[in-house]
Amino acid sequence: MSFSSTVKNELCRLENMNDCCVLSELAAVVWLNGAAAPVPGDGFNIRITTENAAFARWIYSSIRKYCGIMPEVTIRKSRKLKKHVSYMLFITSAAGSGDLLEKTGMATVTENGRCELVLVRKIDQQSQCCVKAFLRGAFLAGGSISDPEKTYHLELTSRTSEQADELRRLMGFYGLNGRTITRKGSYVTYLKEGENIVDFLNVVGAHRALMELENVRILKGMRNNVNRIVNCETANLGKTVNASVRQVENILYIAENIGLDKLPASLREIAELRLEHKDLNLTELGQMLHPPLGKSGVNHRLRKLDRIAEKHRAGHSDRKEKGAGEE
Repeated sequence: MSFSSTVKNELCRLENMNDCCVLSELAAVVWLNGAAAPVPGDGFNIRITTENAAFARWIYSSIRKYCGIMPEVTIRKSRKLKKHVSYMLFITSAAGSGDLLEKTGMATVTENGRCELVLVRKIDQQSQCCVKAFLRGAFLAGGSISDPEKTYHLELTSRTSEQADELRRLMGFYGLNGRTITRKGSYVTYLKEGENIVDFLNVVGAHRALMELENVRILKGMRNNVNRIVNCETANLGKTVNASVRQVENILYIAENIGLDKLPASLREIAELRLEHKDLNLTELGQMLHPPLGKSGVNHRLRKLDRIAEKHRAGHSDRKEKGAGEE
């Protein structure tokens, strides 16, 4: 089951809601997912389609309980490979489609033979619980959320720019900065930040899904921190190894071309220790000195050895070039 289905199934099981909230939720569903068709006379039929069985049951039971209407239900199975099942709920003019719109604060506008559903009642004029219910209905009607293990993305699909504007306005009441793009003739209002998606789930009441997403965020954060630490330690280890190799090469060069016995006692001591303990870090080397020396002091002495070797190499190279020129 997808994470979207998990969230929607949870929302469809919410209980103990006020009548006004259920009607607000239905308003969003009909507005975003309903289609109206005029019938001879002065009426119209309404059709609502979904592929989520739990959502279809919720629509049916809510319309029946709060509007006193018995929708007709048709189930269709796709002949395609994945064999999707879609549920179509019909509210005919005779059954009371007009009553449904009246109770949900909606109306129809007929232009050029087409019947459009419009939202008449301003949602924010009701209590905050109804605003949350409307957003919940919007998610059930046309929402989706990605698997949080992969990415953070939540979107609400609408048919018109006016619907998208209204959804962004209502989301803004809770500090949710939704953005809208067009995709295949639809308007998609989306959230991408994990924290914003958590806030949205909290607003609509999907608390189990919220906790699941938060757990994923925590685990991903821990994994990222561990990876950063490992990468940092690996990089530091690489630097330490490279520095140790360079130091040993320079000390061996000094031993062969100058002689360690020609070095001051302090430099000779650290040079001999480095040759004996190539894998130790600077702090560990410093603890073996007499008296012990800190990391910066050890580094200072080893850098002196580097400079001695580099200076000797440079002088030796100059002499070779000069000799070659005289020949």
